[in-house]
Amino acid sequence: MTQIVNVTRNDEGQYEITDHRGKLVEGPFETNAAAWKALDRLDNEASRPSKPKSNKKVLWGKPEAPTKKGRRKAKRQKVQQDRQMMANASKAVGWVRSIAAAKFDPVGERAYRDHKLGTFGAASDVKRIDPAAYLAEKAARGER
Repeated sequence: MTQIVNVTRNDEGQYEITDHRGKLVEGPFETNAAAWKALDRLDNEASRPSKPKSNKKVLWGKPEAPTKKGRRKAKRQKVQQDRQMMANASKAVGWVRSIAAAKFDPVGERAYRDHKLGTFGAASDVKRIDPAAYLAEKAARGER
């Protein structure tokens, strides 16, 4: 059985969807167009048969072929992609490569930085210099 619905205007000037008895179905809406859009949506939902949802997995991308030929092709494609990535990475400018190295190998970046700068702080050899020994060595070299 089909339901008869209308778009009517209420006392406040807003639009509502009502059935044939005047009972509110949906609304209120600010504009007439919004009410008709909702009415179309209700009509489409009522006329459309309900479809059961499938529990099948959605395959994104190309599905792999179960044959040997398909596996070889997939392996060859992966090797080709790896080569292309390496070629693109080697073409990158130096600052991009250094950022990527720091991101993917932070320990290596730290080791490089520490080796480059040396050690500072309480563990540094510079902190443990005896002033008398330094002045004696300086006098032996003949420096002022």
